[in-house]
Amino acid sequence: MSAVLGPERPQVVSHVQQALSYTVFDCKWVPRSARLMCLGSAARGTGVIQLYELHGARLEVLREIEKPKPIKCGTFGATSLQQRYLATGDFDGNLNIWNLEAPEIPVYSVKGHKEIINSIDGVGGLGIGEGAPEIVTGSRDGTVKVWDPRQNDTPVANMEPVQGESKRDCWTVAFGNAYNQEERVVCAGYDNGDIKLFDLKTMSLRWETNIKNGVCSVEFDRKDINMNKLVATSLEGKFHVFDMRTQHPTKGFASVSEKAQKSTIWQVRHLPQNRDIFMTSGGSGSLHLWKYEYPAQRSKKDSEGSEMGVAGSLSLLQNVTLSTQPISSLDWSPDKKGLCVCGAFDQTVRVLIVTKLNKI
Repeated sequence: MSAVLGPERPQVVSHVQQALSYTVFDCKWVPRSARLMCLGSAARGTGVIQLYELHGARLEVLREIEKPKPIKCGTFGATSLQQRYLATGDFDGNLNIWNLEAPEIPVYSVKGHKEIINSIDGVGGLGIGEGAPEIVTGSRDGTVKVWDPRQNDTPVANMEPVQGESKRDCWTVAFGNAYNQEERVVCAGYDNGDIKLFDLKTMSLRWETNIKNGVCSVEFDRKDINMNKLVATSLEGKFHVFDMRTQHPTKGFASVSEKAQKSTIWQVRHLPQNRDIFMTSGGSGSLHLWKYEYPAQRSKKDSEGSEMGVAGSLSLLQNVTLSTQPISSLDWSPDKKGLCVCGAFDQTVRVLIVTKLNKI
């Protein structure tokens, strides 16, 4: 690992801090707007959806909605830019889709899992990528399910432990490879360190590995391109970057790993305007900004003549400690480069500005 120094180094500036009266589990920018959502759990055990608008150096509450169950995660990824519906997963295993203009009753609702939905991702919406709008959910019940909101109660794909295999808590899910109408994959990370890549075209397990620590977050650098890179973060402060362009028949994908800190890395999010820059959020209340550098050649032939990938290197662009509690959620604005929101367990949401991203 190398660190980028000097005047060109990006700075992470805390622009607005907003104290919350509840525990925030996820925060998301509303696409094509200066608005953001906070999702979480009130002290009395109900769910909270809060909509804010950014006005200069302050956040204004536009709407606060209470729901019966605490809300763990959300995504806009399977909706159109016209509708901008929010899909959420809650502590009771429910998948709901909300029209934020009329949020009293969900526009789509299904009892998706027997236990909490830990993670959710969407693809095929917002005019990004190809193929049907779909939502993937990962749960403590050990299953990963893919939903098409245009179809009623049954998932279009259900990845669950095979007979005799113990069920593992699925902590994180992400779509990728959605570059045409047919191709699509789901990556899932589990509490025992397993990472599984499911091919939705062939409905098969395409690849699996184990990183020896619970997998907290996985994300492809882009959902809507031929698989390029995947970052997986873990409990013990380590993360792994896999080069997903070349899959070796036995060795799988080449990877580089980095120990960012001593505590859990809760999330990873790639900069929407530059797929080689990403931010990790930590259990120590810190954020680390990274850049991936490609090797001179991304693949080589092994002694048998099979193509195998070559991993690149990582440089730390900046790190900052913002909170005494874990930063559990993180989202870049898709529209304004360097604008970022994060939620921490100190019951604070922070809007951040990352400078000089054009210079790297």
